[in-house]
Amino acid sequence: MLSQMQELVARVSDALDSPWNRRIGRPRACGLYAAVEIACMYLRQNGTQEFLGDMRDVSQPTVSRIVTVLVPLVDRVLAEFVPSVEDAVEVVNGRVCLVDGTITPCWSYADHDELWSRKHGTTGFNAQLVCLLDGAAVYVSDPLAGRTHDAKAYTDTNVADIIRQSGGGIADKGYQGCVGVATPRKRPPGGQLGTRDKECNAEISALRAPVERLIAHFKSWRIFHTDYRRPYQTYVDAYNAARALFFFSITWGFE
Repeated sequence: MLSQMQELVARVSDALDSPWNRRIGRPRACGLYAAVEIACMYLRQNGTQEFLGDMRDVSQPTVSRIVTVLVPLVDRVLAEFVPSVEDAVEVVNGRVCLVDGTITPCWSYADHDELWSRKHGTTGFNAQLVCLLDGAAVYVSDPLAGRTHDAKAYTDTNVADIIRQSGGGIADKGYQGCVGVATPRKRPPGGQLGTRDKECNAEISALRAPVERLIAHFKSWRIFHTDYRRPYQTYVDAYNAARALFFFSITWGFE
């Protein structure tokens, strides 16, 4: 049976417009397998191009070209593994879901003040994640500007539609007021929570543990956890490719 890397390289090879190693002209600095490995290492570890070049004994410009060409291609060949809204609705039908958001940090790009998240104290993008009570990943949204509050992201993405078709959702205080989700109660101004409210909040917090683990797993892909350094216009391709690799890594070969 093929390994996940072998399967990915085969898919990328089939999707190339022309052979990676052509018989004419200057040969490439590394073969397709090594190039796909470099692109995956970039997405997995968010390493600098100089470091990745040293790892494979190629130059930084070579790594830059590999990342530029292959990252969008990885997204394209693995897109089928990223759950669509329809896929997510089918999975959650009649089942309770957990919802949470996270910030994927990036550089402070000029003219992009919308990326600043006051809550997290950094610039980045807001991603919404949905899972089942056992932590099984159901859906990861497209990225929104970092300033987007979770309650707004809930409706601006397809998460609200997914939860509407489920058996109900559980979320943190950032989603208070959102239709379809149970959230902890906030302490009233100048008052205190009652004993039953505190017990309820503790139960909700305990139930939310799996989605926190999902976020930790998702952000073990360092490109979601450490500052994104490439130009702003390349972010969506990198995000989509890393999201596709995340779902590919937890599904392909395990059906």
